[in-house]
Amino acid sequence: MWDIFLKTLPFFMLIGLGYGAARTKFFSEEATVYLTKFVFYFALSAMLFRFAANLSLDAILDWPFVFAYLSATLVVYLVATGAAIKRGAPMTEAAVEAQCATIGNVGFLGIPMLVLLLGEAAIGPVMMVLAVDLIVFGSLIVILITGSRDGRMSPKILWTVAVGLVKNPMIVSISLGLIVSGLRVSVPVPINEFLALLGGAATPGALFAIGASLAGKSAERIAVAGWLSFCKLILHPIAVAVAALMIFNIAPYAAGVMIAAASLPVAGNVYMIAQHYNVAPARASAAILLSTIASVITVSVTIGWVTTYLG
Repeated sequence: MWDIFLKTLPFFMLIGLGYGAARTKFFSEEATVYLTKFVFYFALSAMLFRFAANLSLDAILDWPFVFAYLSATLVVYLVATGAAIKRGAPMTEAAVEAQCATIGNVGFLGIPMLVLLLGEAAIGPVMMVLAVDLIVFGSLIVILITGSRDGRMSPKILWTVAVGLVKNPMIVSISLGLIVSGLRVSVPVPINEFLALLGGAATPGALFAIGASLAGKSAERIAVAGWLSFCKLILHPIAVAVAALMIFNIAPYAAGVMIAAASLPVAGNVYMIAQHYNVAPARASAAILLSTIASVITVSVTIGWVTTYLG
């Protein structure tokens, strides 16, 4: 376990470096925005496209895996939604809290860290988790917030969801990569090396950007943020482990990657959605901050368990 902690520590040290740079104003808020754009639209997209284009579809598309992760995540999603409604929160806020309880930082933190720690075979499972998070739950929160405000479903809501998916560079890069893979087109060596060089900036850039963005996060509504962090870091990976190992009988290695991905802290894009719709942004901010701090320990413990018992 100590060895795993030491292996994950450099990732969190990079996050801490970004946090310190932004907190001391050495790295401005505007700089953080542009670094995040570079990682999101260029470096991470290059990494995802290269991974998808150089894998066979069989290595990525696994329906029992998708159903195991989706069903477990839905259970935690409903638990968080129910807890929020019981507390008296409106449906819009419940949707944001449910998103905090289930959607981890797979793109910026999970892909670079899990692939390095668990091996390149983790690429396919991690990309499936990311696809479910983006397509299913990324759409669901928009539908719940806009539908609750309008009081009904409308073509406008579905159009907003569709446009959001098409504009997401992670979805676009994965889709294009899968098309290349499905057509069995060999990526030319210079292009592959270009993508590897550009994608190599994704790991340090993404981790630094995570830390820098945390410098602007507040820790309001600690009790709720603590509950949401518990759901994300503890309840979510436990639910995924039960679904993967006891219900769907997923292969141990793939199940381990899925559990490790489920243990990641709250994704930063939850705050962006909450801020965009002006629905509990401070609550999402606090959940991201607390879960990221706590994940230094919890993620190491989860990956340690995964590599010991399922590796």
